[in-house]
Amino acid sequence: MKNRDHVRIVLVTCGSTAEARRIARSVVEKRLAACVNVFPGRVESVYRWKGKVETARERLVLIKTTAGRLARLEREVKRLHSYEVPEFVVLPVESGSREYLAWVVENSQ
Repeated sequence: MKNRDHVRIVLVTCGSTAEARRIARSVVEKRLAACVNVFPGRVESVYRWKGKVETARERLVLIKTTAGRLARLEREVKRLHSYEVPEFVVLPVESGSREYLAWVVENSQ
């Protein structure tokens, strides 16, 4: 696997299930990600926004992609997302099943 193909996990939170599903379908259809998990339960987020502490109930989305797709993936998430500043946090994958990682790479191109 080439360095640019190294698998990444991207965390995104969304304000609704519909928004999470819309983002998931779009990024998989455009081959920016091989797989997206939309967690069925809501997560409670506590954060500082514009000087105030806020609380929100959100959907957590887990996106499997490659390093080479990150820039386009981020643009697509921002295009479809309702938040002014959507969460887009990238985590490296240290290791995993060789077959699964190859599948992610193959389906994110």
